[in-house]
Amino acid sequence: MLAVVLEERFAKPDGSVTNAGRRLSYGGYQNNTSGLWVALMLIYLLGDVLRIFAGDFEAGKMAGGTQATQGMWMLIAVIMLIPIIMVVLTLTLRYPAIRWVNIIVAILLVMFNLAGLPYPGAYDNFLIIVSFVFNALTIWYAWKWVA
Repeated sequence: MLAVVLEERFAKPDGSVTNAGRRLSYGGYQNNTSGLWVALMLIYLLGDVLRIFAGDFEAGKMAGGTQATQGMWMLIAVIMLIPIIMVVLTLTLRYPAIRWVNIIVAILLVMFNLAGLPYPGAYDNFLIIVSFVFNALTIWYAWKWVA
């Protein structure tokens, strides 16, 4: 649905798409970085699901046995929304702003995840390393993204 709205908004008579007066192709950096944000979100969710099935947490508590508050759950919700928001922004925000937003947000997420290393489960550490790769690819694609 979003793709149809965007196509109608930015489509030119020859079938190409523009963003801020610049020609883009559907196979370009916009789609690559959007796909990487989706993959990152799925990695985070996979880690959460595996943590549930592995029994590596106690319901309602954070790592270390700290009782979670509503504020903590709100912060977690905000953090988990970041990749979803980045998908929408990558498809709608104009160049060059989206280039820098992608770079900055990917770097901040890497720093956030580095602060928690090492994680207790081998699967958690593996998934975080994979997320670092996807963040690095996001930064690389955004860096190469030129009009």
